[in-house]
Amino acid sequence: MDHPSITGRQLAAARTLAEMSQADVAKAANVSVPTLKRMEGASGAVPGMTNNVAAVVRALEAAGVTFIDGDYSGSGGPGVRLTQQLTTDVPAGAGG
Repeated sequence: MDHPSITGRQLAAARTLAEMSQADVAKAANVSVPTLKRMEGASGAVPGMTNNVAAVVRALEAAGVTFIDGDYSGSGGPGVRLTQQLTTDVPAGAGG
């Protein structure tokens, strides 16, 4: 997905889905927490330097998140989803 089309809400949703704090993502992307907060707070396209946006996207993709644009088949618009299973504390077969 093209970075200029990623929204602040997608970044926030991706971070939450990956179970990462803002500090975790900022550290992985080598940006400041205030920079990440500004990016996530955008109602539309993510503001900021292209290299910073790309670094945040790469960090979230490395955590197992895929960004989906509005042209995705069957989609109602831009979104995110997990591409790999997160480890949880729920025992196998427990329905979690």
